[in-house]
Amino acid sequence: MAIACVATRASKGVDAPSVTVEVHLSNGLPAFNLVGLPETSVKEAKERVRSAIINAGFEFPMRRITVNLAPADLPKQGGRYDLPIAIGILVASKQIPEKALKDHEFVGELALSGHIRQSQGLLPVIVEARQQAINLVLPLENRADAELVGYNRVYFASHLQGLSEYLHGQSRLPGIESGLEWIEHEKEENQSCFSEVIGQYHAKHGLEIAAAGNHNILLLGPPGTGKSMLASRMMQLLPPLGYDEALEVATLHSVAGHQIHPNAFYTRPFRNPHHTSSAISLVGGGSVPRPGEISLAHRGVLFLDEVVEFPRKVLDCLREPMETGEVVISRAAAKLTFSSRFQLIAAMNPSPCGDLDNARATPDQIQRYLSRLSGPFLDRFDLTIEVPRLPAGALTQENKNAETSSTIAQRVKLARERQLNRAGVLNSELSGKQLKDLGRFKQADLLFLEQSVNKLNLSIRSFHRLQRVSRTIADLQQSENVERNHIAQALGYRAMDRLLNSLKTSY
Repeated sequence: MAIACVATRASKGVDAPSVTVEVHLSNGLPAFNLVGLPETSVKEAKERVRSAIINAGFEFPMRRITVNLAPADLPKQGGRYDLPIAIGILVASKQIPEKALKDHEFVGELALSGHIRQSQGLLPVIVEARQQAINLVLPLENRADAELVGYNRVYFASHLQGLSEYLHGQSRLPGIESGLEWIEHEKEENQSCFSEVIGQYHAKHGLEIAAAGNHNILLLGPPGTGKSMLASRMMQLLPPLGYDEALEVATLHSVAGHQIHPNAFYTRPFRNPHHTSSAISLVGGGSVPRPGEISLAHRGVLFLDEVVEFPRKVLDCLREPMETGEVVISRAAAKLTFSSRFQLIAAMNPSPCGDLDNARATPDQIQRYLSRLSGPFLDRFDLTIEVPRLPAGALTQENKNAETSSTIAQRVKLARERQLNRAGVLNSELSGKQLKDLGRFKQADLLFLEQSVNKLNLSIRSFHRLQRVSRTIADLQQSENVERNHIAQALGYRAMDRLLNSLKTSY
């Protein structure tokens, strides 16, 4: 009787819980039994491991083999368990010394030839190994993931034979070479600029306010006025991610099965899902829960173009994650939490015909069209900006005085620094108590804001959101106190409320 234990890690959302692969060889008719709640892809490891061991030059034991993946109540998916199962069989059959497994974890899928293939979603494994100070052996093709974390106790193997030589002390495995120095910021040579957008100065300033305070924004205007063009240039105004933020974003993308490009490691994500997207693709889920678009946009921007065309139930699924900054997906096997602290930018036409000046749409038709968006969902926008048609002659005029993205981004950076120094968070994340203690509003101005909110039939949530926007406008103007003109300017960015109120008076 022989038993071997090999350490590896499973995938459970953005976590990587420890798994012990127990291999037991006993006398009896040759058999290969795999237990421990394995999915189909894990059960198929029996044939992959058998062929890999034989083709790598080892002897496959003709005995009764039982492999247990502990803990037994944790579901196991994917081919990442191939390598630890093969190592366990070789250790149990005395072809690899057991003492070589101390302080080591193994993850990887095996080819029939014995080569070790790339596995998806290993970034959480590397992060967990760094926290536990464990030697981690990964496929050579997963080097890019390890370079992002910069953990110098990760080693790479390309073949089962080479790994055996390492465990026998006969050779060394390659490790991290350059670490974080290998990662470069994305070059800005071919990126678009705000100066390319003709006119729309009101909308540009609104996007500057949204970028400075991380506010949600809705662009409202006829087709072809530059709504999508403006939204796509929002990324030029946002500062790059810090290392911890970038690693958090990269982990979510790794779990979703996406490749993280090193040059874009510090770049904030920009997600632009189509309006036919389902609730699961947008929020996350599935039989094996994975992050949705709102989690892939974490620390970045989620742009919903033609937002009215999205199903109303799908949009309402965003309401809770927008408030809490995370989405909780409950399944019978597990309850997973994915971060989703994103900035929402949406664009839409003001009427089903595209333009309010079009006589084909009656007020009743426009009302039904706008009613596709629920009131609570609209309440989550801090700014709603009108993007009108350009005046005659604007297209042929030279755009000499237009500000560049770098100029606006510098003001955004300074405003964000003021917010972080004052409260430790951006203005969009200020609580009601922080607004009262740190907002620096005059009582008379707050009374003016309350009267304006009541006149526009806005909610209490909108009252606080208007305070946050006013605070951001004051920060952009380097003002310690929020003045009446800052509040009035914030009220000017409520185009949807004015449109809905005008429709009510037209009946």
